Amino acid sequence: MRTFEKSSKLDYVCYDIRGPIMDEAQRMSEQGIDILKLNIGNPAPFGFKAPKEIEEAIGNNAAITEGYSDSKGLVSAREAILKYCQSKNMPNVSIDDIYTGNGVSELITMSMNGLLNYGDEVLVPMPDYPLWTASVTLAGGKAVHYRCDDKQNWYPDIKDMESKITPKTKAIVVINPNNPTGALYPTEILEQIVDLARKHELILFADEIYDRLVMDGKEHIALSSLAPDLLTVSFNGLSKSHLIAGYRCGWMVLCGEKKHAKGYIEGIKLLSAMRLCSNVPAQSLIPVALDNLESTKELLVPGGRIYEQREVIYNALNEIDGLSVVKPTAAFYMFPKLDIKKFGIIDDEKFVLDFLKEKHILFTHGGGFHWDQPDHFRVVFLPEVSVLSTAADRLNDFLSAYHQN
Repeated sequence: MRTFEKSSKLDYVCYDIRGPIMDEAQRMSEQGIDILKLNIGNPAPFGFKAPKEIEEAIGNNAAITEGYSDSKGLVSAREAILKYCQSKNMPNVSIDDIYTGNGVSELITMSMNGLLNYGDEVLVPMPDYPLWTASVTLAGGKAVHYRCDDKQNWYPDIKDMESKITPKTKAIVVINPNNPTGALYPTEILEQIVDLARKHELILFADEIYDRLVMDGKEHIALSSLAPDLLTVSFNGLSKSHLIAGYRCGWMVLCGEKKHAKGYIEGIKLLSAMRLCSNVPAQSLIPVALDNLESTKELLVPGGRIYEQREVIYNALNEIDGLSVVKPTAAFYMFPKLDIKKFGIIDDEKFVLDFLKEKHILFTHGGGFHWDQPDHFRVVFLPEVSVLSTAADRLNDFLSAYHQN
């Protein structure tokens, strides 16, 4: 009988956040085992609720958002995004440069498919949000990973980045604030990245969806604001900042100089039109959300839930023998480091799987973010303080007797 295999285009595409270890966690759940899932940044299961204004708008807008919108999105939504871009000093943006999407994920894939030919290279951070590498690969390109340095607050290693630029390089991806490390990049680092892009005539892709989840009095600087003479494609959305991940509400903005990218922009328009439009009810929430930017700020200051959860898990992890972690400034992730000699770890995926089976807590291993050593894993700190404390206690107990065979 004829058999059907997956496309060969998927041979080097991976997304381990929802990969084999997640499958094992699902199997255990089906057996009645309660699994604490600290692998995905989804606020809803941990009791976070959308701001009241968003909840009201969902019902109010339902009857008027039943049809298709323009392929780029509702005018009202794009006008609100434009105003937000102006507040971030993002240069040379008009309403026609804004595309709404079913989350940022769809738009990342669209942006790569519109740009890359087979063999083209894109610089992607290591560790990365794995959708970037997957999207580059699926589009026929090659993701070349530049190192971010945990000894330097997880900032990009500019020398390593430049050493990996070749004649095939078309673009640099910058994830700021970063997922999975929670790092927020200072202006001087961003300026050095812009200088590289300028020197080598590259496009900048700025994944900035966590720009409103910044702590410790720090400020996020939009990458495009430092590069008015370059094309920067910026990505943002409401999934995290307004706690509505399930509504799949994102946008992509073409900023800066576009004269040299007319063909690429035509490709983006075509791909946008092919999917007709993004979720129109979700688009209708954008003006309300961007008029209420303060609604979740209380979570990020001392006494606020995200802030306090970060403090508890950061301190607890650093107290575990053989474990260290750089304190994140943004988002709700941290990327702890294991002493692989102490624990004999040669396979970080096995470490995470062993922990899941024994302690019923699900992390994502560092390799899932294309980290090249078996010494890191990502923790999502969305649960309440008491739950995080229990998780840290279980990890401490597990590591006290763990040595990988």
